Amino acid sequence: METSIDDLRYPVGKFSFRGPLSDEQIKDCISTIENFPPKLSREVIHLTDEQLDTQYRDGGWTIRQVVNHVSDSHMNSIIRFKLAVTEDKPTIKPYRENLWAELADGIMPIEPALKLIDGLHGRWVLLLRSLTRNQLNLTFFHPESKREMTLEMTLALYAWHCNHHLAHITELKKRKKWM
Repeated sequence: METSIDDLRYPVGKFSFRGPLSDEQIKDCISTIENFPPKLSREVIHLTDEQLDTQYRDGGWTIRQVVNHVSDSHMNSIIRFKLAVTEDKPTIKPYRENLWAELADGIMPIEPALKLIDGLHGRWVLLLRSLTRNQLNLTFFHPESKREMTLEMTLALYAWHCNHHLAHITELKKRKKWM
């Protein structure tokens, strides 16, 4: 059976938010973010340079770019959380992730990104667990989508983002029989 382009692009499905989240769903999202660094590391640390430089789909990023993208994206996310908690509906700064993925640090060895993700997620999880229900309802304005986003929705988005990119890697490894 042939895999569709949507299956390759969105192996865990497209993100959809059905809020408000229950306390259990919030805990699950935080747990996903907490457990992501060791899962990611286990999947990529033993890959060869040739494997790391394999695109997860035609026209997609390489595994190396995915790992480096995650560090960029999650750095931006924790900053967005902090801005929303400390400012009144801040406007966040979007970035061109496709162009960032082509920069020198987007194609460098993955070990520094894995260390960054591990440390960043440790800090992020501590912050996330400290947030009250009222704080999860705080918002920031995203100028690309032209809408306010709650931290609750952003939490769910980044739990999905972890699973999304992890599945890019695991599904490629299955297809290539690297497992």
